[in-house]
Amino acid sequence: MALGQQSISPPRTSTFGATHAGHNVRQHNLVSLLRILHLDGPTSRARLTQLTGLNRSTIGGLVSELRELGLAVENGREVTPGPGRPSPIVEPRPEGAIALAVELTVDCLATAVIGFGGQILAERRLVRPRRSVAPEEAIEEVARQIGAMRRSWEGAPLAGVGVAVAGLTNRLTGTVDFGPNLGWRDVPLSELLSEALSDVGVPEQVGIHLANEADLGALAEARRGAGRDVDDLVYVSGEVGIGVGVMAGGQPLLGAAGYAAEAGHMLVNPDGEQCCCGAYGCWETEAGERALLRRAGIEPSLVGGEAIAAVLARAADGDPVATAAIEATGRWLGLGFGNLVNLFNPRLVVLGGLYHRLFEPLQPFICAAFSERALRVSADMVELVVSELGDEALLIGAAELALTRLFEDPVGVVRCTVTA
Repeated sequence: MALGQQSISPPRTSTFGATHAGHNVRQHNLVSLLRILHLDGPTSRARLTQLTGLNRSTIGGLVSELRELGLAVENGREVTPGPGRPSPIVEPRPEGAIALAVELTVDCLATAVIGFGGQILAERRLVRPRRSVAPEEAIEEVARQIGAMRRSWEGAPLAGVGVAVAGLTNRLTGTVDFGPNLGWRDVPLSELLSEALSDVGVPEQVGIHLANEADLGALAEARRGAGRDVDDLVYVSGEVGIGVGVMAGGQPLLGAAGYAAEAGHMLVNPDGEQCCCGAYGCWETEAGERALLRRAGIEPSLVGGEAIAAVLARAADGDPVATAAIEATGRWLGLGFGNLVNLFNPRLVVLGGLYHRLFEPLQPFICAAFSERALRVSADMVELVVSELGDEALLIGAAELALTRLFEDPVGVVRCTVTA
C-alpha cells in the first residue's frame, strides 16, 4: 500500500560493511561468496561467477575452501535451458557458523540459535507479565534459555551473541544507558551477560553485541524481510513505546554511540501527556499502546495482545469509543510518519509490533494524516508495508549483528569451536 505513489526499488546492494583493509584478495573473494550465500541462500556456481565477476576456476577453489571450512555444501545441479553442463548448487550450511540471539523487551524475553544463512535452529520465548524486571532476573532467564538449547549449538563455531534491547544502548561501552519502559539505567549488560553465559558453556572471549531493538528490527527487515531490495527504509515498532530504526544507503543509522532515531521521543504535542522518559508530548504518548488503550477505555488490567484484541473486538461491534481511539491513534501515527519521511527520505516504512496487528484499521487514518504532513516529493517515493518477519524480526536482527565477525574473519570463527 503506497503512502504516495508506488515506489520503485533501486538495484539491490549488499548491506554488509566493506571488506577491511589489509585482507588479501583471496580473503576478499571468499567473503564475497559468504555474503551472497548468507543473503541469497542456495546459488549455482554459474550464478556466483556472474555476481562476483570471478572466473569459474576461482569460484571452484573458493567453494572448495568453504566446504572444507564447513560453511557450504553442494547438493544437486541447476537445470538450465540450452547447451552446457548443469551448474552445481552451493548451499550455506547453517551449522557451519552460528549466532546466539537475545531479545529483551517489556513483554517478552526470547533467545534463539541462528545459523549461517539465517536459519533458526532453536528458539525459546517467554511472554511475561508487564512489569519492571531487574537486569539480574532477565540475565538469569537468558542464561537458562541458552543453556536449555545447548545441544543445538554445542560444538558449532560461534560467531557471537547479539542482543536486542528496548532502550538506549551504548555500543561503545556495552551498556543499557536508559531503558525507560524496562526501568533500567546504566546497566553494564554486555559484561553481566558474558559472565552469566560462561556458566552455560559460552566462552568469555565470544563477543556480546548490544543494540537497540528497533535498530535490529530495521536491519532484519533490510536483509531478510520486507526491505530486501531497499537501501533506505524506516522500521517502526510499537509495543509499550515506539521504537524506530533507520537504514540509510544500505547501512544502519546509529549515531555516535547508538542513540540515533529515538523518534518515539520526538515532540509531537507540546500540551500532551508526560512520557516515561520524563518529557511531555512525545510521539509514543499519542500513538503508542498506552494512548490507544486510554482512549478506548480499556481496563488497566489488560495489556499487550489481549488489550489490542479487546480494542479490535469493540470496534468491530461498532463501539464508537474504540473506533474513535483507533482513528486518533492512526492520525498521530501518520503525523509522525510525515516527520520521519521528511527527515530521512526513505523508500519504505515497515510497521512491526502492535502496528503490524493493527495495520488494517489504522491504515486510512495514517494515510490521511501523512498526506497532510509529508513533503509531496518525499511522500511520492515511499511505500508503507507491514513487517514480513513479525515476532522474529528482533532475534533475526540480533543474529545478523552477531554474525558480522564471520564476514571479517571466517577462518578465525570456524576455528573457534565451542566444546563441552
